[in-house]
Amino acid sequence: MIGQLDDLATFVAVVDAGGFRDAARVSGSSASGLSEAIRRLETRLGIRLLHRTTRSVTPTDAGHQLYERLRPALGEVGQALDAVNNFRDRPAGTLRLNVPANVARTVLAPIIVPFLKEYPEIRVEITAEDSFIDMVGGGYDAGIRYDERLEQDMIALPVGPRTQRILIVGAPAYFAEHGRPQHPSDLLRHRCLRGRFAGGRMAVWEFEKDGEIIRVDPDGPLISQPGSASDLLIQAAVGGLGLMGIFEDWMRAELKSGALEPVLEDWCPPFAGPFLYYAGRSYLPAPLRAFVDFVKRPRLPPGSASLQVETAG
Repeated sequence: MIGQLDDLATFVAVVDAGGFRDAARVSGSSASGLSEAIRRLETRLGIRLLHRTTRSVTPTDAGHQLYERLRPALGEVGQALDAVNNFRDRPAGTLRLNVPANVARTVLAPIIVPFLKEYPEIRVEITAEDSFIDMVGGGYDAGIRYDERLEQDMIALPVGPRTQRILIVGAPAYFAEHGRPQHPSDLLRHRCLRGRFAGGRMAVWEFEKDGEIIRVDPDGPLISQPGSASDLLIQAAVGGLGLMGIFEDWMRAELKSGALEPVLEDWCPPFAGPFLYYAGRSYLPAPLRAFVDFVKRPRLPPGSASLQVETAG
């Protein structure tokens, strides 16, 4: 019976993710293992549940009907199993979070470390990606995003610094050779190190001052995906290759040492920090409930006045 439940849960996970590869990434399993579980389930039921092509995986009519009945039922099973946590001295289980790369790097560490020390029986799985996602459909318990990218009908809780900035920076050697931009439009004449999102869209640089908003799409010698390769961009900027726009928190050491210097600061106002968000339901899995309660506690990480966590209003 347990094996059958595992195969049924695999089927729901594959449909939720829209394919074996994404389902494997979320679950931590192999795509081949998930595919074998689906074949085993189809053999046991004697009916095809999924249409498989090289580009997509979609449920058949029978698969869709099974999915519609299974998903809420498995949710009830999960809640029933998780209710056992109420009898533990400490909650246990897995907490799955989807967060932007900059949050994983600069916001989570001061929170996750003490959280896991306090709750050693909880395991946290973090996926770092900057694209907009279906948090529930992707199999995540919660996500962290900025206000303009929050999913609707979600509960949002402030987490991490309440203001952040993206600064334009360059090395002293670069400024000595090319001069300093005095206006955002001047960037069109400078060598700029750019970011391209996973979906292929270039990250446009946006500036604001006295109610005026200017968006700039400059050119430059290096393009890289933000987040995963931001260290490369930082080192390229330190080496004098060009100007870079990046979260201030990511390069505090370089700013403090003088390896990088900011420009156009009056055009780079702070914006609201990130939010933890999760589905607005009466029941929360024990690991998520513990994390929400932990985030709500006011705290000041040692040596960092900029990383306060505020409680929801």
